[in-house]
Amino acid sequence: MKKEIHPDYKQTVAICACGEVFYTGSAKATDALRLDVCGACHPFYTGKQKNLDTGGRIDKFKTKVSAKASEPTKKALAKKAAAEKKPEPVKRAPKKEKAPKAEAKTETATE
Repeated sequence: MKKEIHPDYKQTVAICACGEVFYTGSAKATDALRLDVCGACHPFYTGKQKNLDTGGRIDKFKTKVSAKASEPTKKALAKKAAAEKKPEPVKRAPKKEKAPKAEAKTETATE
């Protein structure tokens, strides 16, 4: 490592809002780090996760999605209309007979 370009890394105290205190390394120049959550109180690590369904948002979303799934889309309606409409047969002009090509006359030079 190059000298004098790296910050000082020292042991500091981390204090969580739940009261947990542990030591960690930090380059921050403070005596203690104040944390909101830690491994002791975070719901992911404790297994006490809460699913908050405020105002029935999940149910509202499910009804919205099921309503859209039951409605036919514009593309589906257009496809159905195209299938119901019978295509008109294409009228073609009668074929013209090709005239035989006239053979090129070769002139021979008489001397």
